This record gives sequence, C-alpha cells and structure tokens, in this order.
Amino acid sequence: MKRLANSFGIAFSMYSRIPMMRCDWTEENMKYVMCFFPWIGAVIGALCFGWYHLASWLSVDAALAAIVLMMIPVFVTGGIHLDGMLDTADALSSWRPLERRIEILKDSHAGAFAIITCVVYFFLLYGVAHSIDILILPVYAFTFVVSRSLSGFAVVTFPKMKKEGTVADFSKKAETKRIQITLICYLVIAFALMIWINPWYGIAGTVGALLTFAYYHYMAIKNFGGINGDLAGWFLSMCELIMPACMVAVQLIRMKI
Repeated sequence: MKRLANSFGIAFSMYSRIPMMRCDWTEENMKYVMCFFPWIGAVIGALCFGWYHLASWLSVDAALAAIVLMMIPVFVTGGIHLDGMLDTADALSSWRPLERRIEILKDSHAGAFAIITCVVYFFLLYGVAHSIDILILPVYAFTFVVSRSLSGFAVVTFPKMKKEGTVADFSKKAETKRIQITLICYLVIAFALMIWINPWYGIAGTVGALLTFAYYHYMAIKNFGGINGDLAGWFLSMCELIMPACMVAVQLIRMKI
C-alpha cells in the first residue's frame, strides 16, 4: 500500500499542481505511476462539472463561464501538456530532417508556429466550451480520464523517440502488463459510462478519442520515430479538444434534423 501511495503522489506531483505529500521517487515507487495518471483527469472532470453547475446557479455570464471551464485543466496541470503541444507544433511545422525536429522539441523557446497554434487552439476550445450544455456536460467530464488513460497506455506501449527522458524512464520502470490492463479497464468503464449517460454524445466522444489516438501513433512514428513527453502533451491536449468538439458537432447535427 505504501508503494501505491507513493506512486499516487508521484503522479499528482508530476502532472498536476495539486499539493501532495512527500514521496520517495524510487524506481520501485515509479512502477505504477501511470495507473494513477487518469485520476488527475477525474479531478479535472469533477471540477468542470461542479463549475458548470455553480456558474449556472450564480447566473454567471456564458462567456465567462466558458472561459473558466476551459481554464480549469490549465490551472490544475500548470499547462505542462500545453507546453508539449506547442513544442510539437514548432517541430512539425519546421519540415526539417528528423534530427533537427528533435532538436526543436528540446528548444525551450516558443517559435511562431507554437504561438499561432496556441491562439487557434484556445479559440477553438472556447467555441467548444461555450457550446457545452447540460446534456453534454456529464459526458464531457469523462474526457479528461479518457485522454490520460490513452496517453498512459501509449507511454508504456508505443516506441520511444529516445532511450532517455521522462517518458522513456517511466516506461522502463513501469509494470507494463499490469498498467496496460489497468488503463484498458479505465477506458472500458469510461466509454461505457459515457455511452450509457448519453449514447449520441458518448459514441461521438469515443470515436473522437480513438481516431485521435490512432493519428497520434501514425504521426509520432512517421515524423519522430516514437513518442516523448512533448508528443504525449500534444496528444492529450488535442484529445481534450477533439472529443468535446465531436460531441458539439453531433449536437448541431441533431438540432438540424
């Protein structure tokens, strides 16, 4: 139990700004970190769900309510995954050879394409957040668990860009089979609950997540030869945009029928 408690603390210390107890960052304690990664998504989903109802009760302006809704994941995580998305955008947009793309990923400076991507991403995210209604909300809350479950599964399953780094370290120290089974269980439960709550939006979100995951694998292997922390951040950020975007698209289609 102590080992699992340390794995839990390491996961939240690494991937969130939520205060945690002091943890021993030993190889043994890092084996099950990815099992607790989706729990951060559960916290974010609960906060989004609670904020929506609080904003409705307080009659908060719809624009402000949507802005806070889309900022909650950033506040909880400190923007760690967005940083990876923007580094990836710079590398992909450079159209340089593999070695140079990897160097761009390591560069801490934000290039023009990262800034453009950031602006476009948040405009799209705002549009999606503004369109979320009471029917989509409970399904939307699960997107953060799904994105982290898929991301964790990729960390222990996909080829790695290099043998060192955060993703490579977690993968080497992880109990791969147990983590894969755990994360698949999370996904099956999350997808089943999403579809049970609302079949239309649940199926839309599930399809969006799986398509994004498939493209993530294709893009990472083709352009970088494997994944690293930045690419994992890209996937998670994109998944949390595309899943609700698919739900909103279905909502608009149903309104027209």
